[in-house]
Amino acid sequence: MPELPEVEVVRRGLDAHVLGRTFARVEVLHPRAARGNTVDLKTALPGLTITGTGRRGKYLWLTLRDGAALLVHLRMSGQMLVAEHGTVTSPHLRIRADIGDAELDFVDQRTFGYWQYTPLIDGVPQPALHIAPDPFEAEFNLRDAARAMRRRKSPLKSVLLNQEVVSGIGSIYADEAMWAARLKPWRSAKTMRQRDAEAVLDAARDVMARSLEQGGTSFDSLYVNVNGASGYFSRSLNAYGQAGKPCPRCETPIERVTVGGRSSYFCPVCQVL
Repeated sequence: MPELPEVEVVRRGLDAHVLGRTFARVEVLHPRAARGNTVDLKTALPGLTITGTGRRGKYLWLTLRDGAALLVHLRMSGQMLVAEHGTVTSPHLRIRADIGDAELDFVDQRTFGYWQYTPLIDGVPQPALHIAPDPFEAEFNLRDAARAMRRRKSPLKSVLLNQEVVSGIGSIYADEAMWAARLKPWRSAKTMRQRDAEAVLDAARDVMARSLEQGGTSFDSLYVNVNGASGYFSRSLNAYGQAGKPCPRCETPIERVTVGGRSSYFCPVCQVL
């Protein structure tokens, strides 16, 4: 699933290419891509101008002239593509939107993602209100987020993935942050010192910022930006997916364990806290 950097790359692309454009016609080619709506996107969106873009964690949205938002959740394989009319011919095209002299297309191989027309509440779409601010938001408070983590008895890896504690971090950046902070993925978050909890959150923000500079992390063709290009941060990973390869810090082979039902990659020598 795309994590915060990958979603932010898409948001920035949309901000550069669709701001000020008006929906002229919308075709919903698969009903699951429009699930959860109380209105018909084919009649609700035409005539509305895109006035801005937003993101919280893994959610992104387009703000609309009427004060509402078009929430987009990419989930496992969703792609937002801006292209010339008729040039996107993927069999997985789920929604096609005419936005003037271009198309905004939603391609989703697994059909887990969706578009949802929704009210904005204090600048955030209603369905995203339940998740916590992410480390790049002005509302994010490092001390408070670390304290919220330390109230959880679950393994650190699981808490980092809990979007109600801190949003935007997925398995890739959780493993990279724990490697950078030298923390074991299975230790109970409740046993951490405040400084260690803050350190792993700082590390998560740092690694996601570096990923953003490289267009995000892509392992296959499912994650692309609005122009169809892939990111290349996968070349810079220290722990995630590196089982059997030497730790960049101490050269001990990286190991893989299962924590909370999810694979975790760590260095058995460096990550001792």
